[in-house]
Amino acid sequence: MESRRSVVDGVRVAVRALVYAVVGGAALIAIATVASVLGPTLALDLYTPPVAAWWTVFTAITVQGVPFLLLGTVVSAAIGAFVPEKVFSRLLPRNQALAVPVAGAAGVVLPGCECASVPVAGSLMRRGVAPAAALAFLLSAPAINPVVLVATSIAFPGQPEMVLGRLVASLATAVVMGWLWARFGKEEWLRPPQRHAPEARGVKAFGAGLQHDFLHAGGFLVLGAAAAATFNIVVPRSVLDLFTGSAWLSVLLLAVLAVVLCVCSEADAFVAASLSGFSPTARLAFMVVGPMVDLKLIALQAGTFGRAFAVRFSAVTWVVAVVSSVLVGWWLL
Repeated sequence: MESRRSVVDGVRVAVRALVYAVVGGAALIAIATVASVLGPTLALDLYTPPVAAWWTVFTAITVQGVPFLLLGTVVSAAIGAFVPEKVFSRLLPRNQALAVPVAGAAGVVLPGCECASVPVAGSLMRRGVAPAAALAFLLSAPAINPVVLVATSIAFPGQPEMVLGRLVASLATAVVMGWLWARFGKEEWLRPPQRHAPEARGVKAFGAGLQHDFLHAGGFLVLGAAAAATFNIVVPRSVLDLFTGSAWLSVLLLAVLAVVLCVCSEADAFVAASLSGFSPTARLAFMVVGPMVDLKLIALQAGTFGRAFAVRFSAVTWVVAVVSSVLVGWWLL
């Protein structure tokens, strides 16, 4: 009787969280749509055409990104709630050099958002998975999963090379970082994640994870869209030309911008597509760096694995991601 009641309660929590997420997404789209209608009108009344352009860019990014954000958080919450960590430890080879690329490639079939990838990597380490393999999965899962790749193809229609470039550059970065940790990583840099309480599983965990991930990532999506729209409108063309005229400066600027904006990987392609003044390689760097190194991820890694690890790992990951983006961009774009 108790077990049946707990299952019913769990289903109620999951349904409620799903309803909240769907309603929240619909409300976000509705607000953005209304804003897009009223914004240009207000802009015309105030004789400020840039405001109308700002609303247009902001609305386009938000409306396009919300459905993929919702889908990504549903998949991520389902994996966290229903896929046991032992599945990973059984599938990965015992040899670290082989386990790293396998764990990196697992991000294609076992997607997760950036926020979920950090605790998942900690769970893998607690289950005996080599840290190098767990870290490769941490980087690849939010960067090359199907939701992200489909969103990228829609954000860049008719440009399959951009989707392929993101896949290759992101996977290469994850694998290289795993190998670098296996070769040069020191145990004292990595604080082993401790289990303080039994990890929640099942329907209740799915509902809680969905609600948390959607609300958390949705806020960053709105901030990222607003920042991208502001960047497009406020930054003078002369300053933009200073960066866009140099291939290296444009790549470095967007790589730094990706760290600061903290846009969810399911929606960052739409932000990158809006930065049309920059080269394809620079926008590729934005999409490769963002899911692997941003301010919220650095904070999550510091809290889970220790500050010494987060500082070193994030810095090296940023460098490897930029180099990988440049090489792949030179090759494909």
